[in-house]
Amino acid sequence: MYTTVIGLEVHVQLATKSKLFCGCSTAYGAEPNTQTCPVCIGMPGSLPVMNEEAVALAIETGLALNLQIAGFTKWDRKQYFYPDLPKGYQISQYDLPITHDGWLEIEDPKGAFEPKKVRILRAHLEEDAGKSLHDEAAGKGDTLIDLNRTGTPLLEIVSEPDLRSAAEAKAYLTELRLLLTYLGVSDCNMQEGSLRVDANVNLHIPSDDPDAKDGKIATPIVEIKNMNSFRAVERAIEYEAERQHREWKETGRRLGQSPKQTRGWDDAAGVTRAQRSKEESSDYRYFPDPDLAPVAITAAEVDKVRERLIELPAAIRQRLVADYGLSLYDADVIVNQGRPTVDYYLTVADQSGDNKLAANWLTQDVLRTLKSQEIGIEQFAIPADRLAGFVKKVSAGDLPSSRAREVFDAMLDSGADADAAMESLGITQVDDSEIDALCQELLAANPKVVADVQGGKQQAIGALIGQAKKKNPNIDPGKFRQTCLELIAKG
Repeated sequence: MYTTVIGLEVHVQLATKSKLFCGCSTAYGAEPNTQTCPVCIGMPGSLPVMNEEAVALAIETGLALNLQIAGFTKWDRKQYFYPDLPKGYQISQYDLPITHDGWLEIEDPKGAFEPKKVRILRAHLEEDAGKSLHDEAAGKGDTLIDLNRTGTPLLEIVSEPDLRSAAEAKAYLTELRLLLTYLGVSDCNMQEGSLRVDANVNLHIPSDDPDAKDGKIATPIVEIKNMNSFRAVERAIEYEAERQHREWKETGRRLGQSPKQTRGWDDAAGVTRAQRSKEESSDYRYFPDPDLAPVAITAAEVDKVRERLIELPAAIRQRLVADYGLSLYDADVIVNQGRPTVDYYLTVADQSGDNKLAANWLTQDVLRTLKSQEIGIEQFAIPADRLAGFVKKVSAGDLPSSRAREVFDAMLDSGADADAAMESLGITQVDDSEIDALCQELLAANPKVVADVQGGKQQAIGALIGQAKKKNPNIDPGKFRQTCLELIAKG
């Protein structure tokens, strides 16, 4: 068939209070063109001043992505002409990026693909452009320009073409966004433009053509833009791979000389549409920015940023599997909820002494409640220590598993601890002697059940569980069943 080759360019808006080269606010949602100044809109005579925190955030991200931190980097002017780029150039980094040559490991808990390290070519700083607002809905066809975003610090993270499927691309983006939000370097809100993705896609197709390299023909690289969700990225890549293969067949398999192309993703139609031929680096006419001095980064400065690093998602996932005995799937679910949820789980697990049961209640009932109430774990009605007490009672058998959900719901409604919730529901612990006596009573009254069990039909004991619950609602079905089987076995 063919191999899909994918490289991703991810633009991340850094969480600084001011822009990259001026003091204007980066806050989202202000009235258009109210957060600008002569520097960020490129007025003659205005001079940029570098934002030191943006450099620190870039270094922190680089360390987390196993990137090399450059000891020397500089700023370059990237020339292109869009209505929302008032200077006619973007201040970026070309041949000496601030970080380079790293990797991010991805894996799928469900095993859809093998774990792999995706190489990262570079992560460099640059300023953002403005935003064009198209008034097509009103039928006017006007385009308005909002320059509030102009000059906002971006970190462009460029992967090597190591991804081989849309699923791998989505996993890479999910892990990257998770890492960035854990670090706090960006909120990664795609709806607000804090994280934007361009995908470079082409195919390697087996061929016996004499011009084929290593027995394969490569289709021209297509850059896909305008994708506003990870699901859109996944769909766009799948569509584009199919489109390129179809075009390769329809054109007599002669695509090698075709130009590189930029295409936009039409999410409603589910197709990519041609926009323009893809620019090469020479088209941008890079040259060093004469208004900004190069940046020298010392080892001491890197070490200072390194001290800010927290435990990263991959390390937490590994710890939950190795030290807490969780499955990779459960660990992934917990870690993907964010650090506050991880801390909540660790408290519940450590205080209850039952890591797996703590994970079950968190990943099922707690997360379901958070979703239905549209809240975060910080607003959850049951504090971690109270859920730990609840889990401990269930684990020890002090709270029948059949009535645990009732107690959980009561705790959720009232904010009470497990003891108070059990008391309000009339749930009391049933000791072993009571269970033993109830088993003997019901076995004596149901000789057919005894005979069926002795004949190998252990499931027959289920007929007695309902009777036991009627006599004592607090009975633990599991203990009752096991005790009955033991009594029958003794004869």
